[in-house]
Amino acid sequence: MKIVILGSGNVGTALCKLIAKTDHELVQVISRNPDHARNLAAQYNVPSGTLTDAKFAVADIYIIALSDLALDTIEKITALKNKFAVHTAGSVPASVLKNISSSYGILYPLQSLSKALDDIPEIPFLVEGNNTETQYTITEFARSLSGKVITVTEHQRMYYHIAAVFAANFTNHMFAIAEDICKKEKLDFNVLLPIINEVTARVNHYSPYDVQTGPALRDDIVTLNKHIQGLSAFPDIKYLYLKLSESILKFYQKR
Repeated sequence: MKIVILGSGNVGTALCKLIAKTDHELVQVISRNPDHARNLAAQYNVPSGTLTDAKFAVADIYIIALSDLALDTIEKITALKNKFAVHTAGSVPASVLKNISSSYGILYPLQSLSKALDDIPEIPFLVEGNNTETQYTITEFARSLSGKVITVTEHQRMYYHIAAVFAANFTNHMFAIAEDICKKEKLDFNVLLPIINEVTARVNHYSPYDVQTGPALRDDIVTLNKHIQGLSAFPDIKYLYLKLSESILKFYQKR
């Protein structure tokens, strides 16, 4: 298939890298910023363009890896009219493309992606199509990129996205807070890496529910109070500690 990528950010860059390893042909990179488009396109020796161009290169599928905000005004990109278009957002409905084409859908990569990564991690793709034929085409294309392709409804995709925010974004934020505490107290954050790696490895084999540990799970009020007192100089972190501990207590009491 001939592919045009719209977007030069983390997702667009990762998709270009994946497509380059397949039998598909990347024929153009489009971006709001012409320099970004040009730089990414040059890596694959293909032409670039901008969202305001009158025409894009001829392709079999146009992958829109733009921000959710940009998708709100996607109809302004007139060069997409009547093209087979899919977007990659986690919580934007496929119907945002309905006035562009009769063939549209979703190619959502459920992964934390960064343009700085040389190696692309395993990516589960969640796919939707506006009809049976479109869904089949998107699914087969996704299977050429990944061994993990799941057909979902809009409702399911949104909740996969929400779950991913908890599993990845919020978890990474906890790491950042831990690092910040270490810096402020002149501690070595690297000492925490074994426990981070161990907890992460466990969920590959066990339910996170079954391997939870810590003072909140034990209802260890003495330790919890010591930690809360120790965080008096960090009110925002103290509040977060309290709310997360409360959440663990309630979560396990319910079960």
